[in-house]
Amino acid sequence: MQITRLGHSCLLVEDDNARLLIDPGTYSHGFETLTGLTGILVTHQHPDHLDRSRLGEVLAKNPGVALYTDPQTAAMLQTDGMAAVAVAAGDTLPDLGTHVSVHGHDHAVIHCDLPVVDNVSYLIGGRLLHPGDALLVPQTPVEILALPAAAPWMAVKEAVDYHRTVSAAHAFPIHTSVLSDGGLELHLRLLENLGPDGCAFHNPEHGQAMQF
Repeated sequence: MQITRLGHSCLLVEDDNARLLIDPGTYSHGFETLTGLTGILVTHQHPDHLDRSRLGEVLAKNPGVALYTDPQTAAMLQTDGMAAVAVAAGDTLPDLGTHVSVHGHDHAVIHCDLPVVDNVSYLIGGRLLHPGDALLVPQTPVEILALPAAAPWMAVKEAVDYHRTVSAAHAFPIHTSVLSDGGLELHLRLLENLGPDGCAFHNPEHGQAMQF
């Protein structure tokens, strides 16, 4: 499996016969020119995970590519004229070139005065978990964790505890654009030093591929 970070929570995942784009949002870049995609996976509707205007550019470059997301976001994209398919926990996504299962259904609570939107997490190739904006722990082992590093809905202690609970063999940070350079360095140091025993923590540069 090859994983390339494209900013914030956006990943390009290549595995078996799959070439998957996950969460192409407003804080991410480099996904606009991708071709040959077998699928696009969106965890939820927030703009930092879904740039609706640039998603249209990607779809135009990848005619007929499968687009999967949560029910609320699917309805929004269908209004935009995009053929998004709604998925839910327990679903297995067909014809993507690798096995993808769907988990969870709610975004983490930001504040009690704000509505909780849909959020789905994806387990790709039985190895990589992208949780979106949730601290979901699936009922199956995770080898590679895309670990939310910081968010308005999470303290670093919660990120560390999630990291330990999932206890993946490999982890790398996502959801990083909400931090300054100094803040990012601090969070990553804490996540690496306080993570589970035996976990290899990775922090590649933007656009640098990781091989697993």
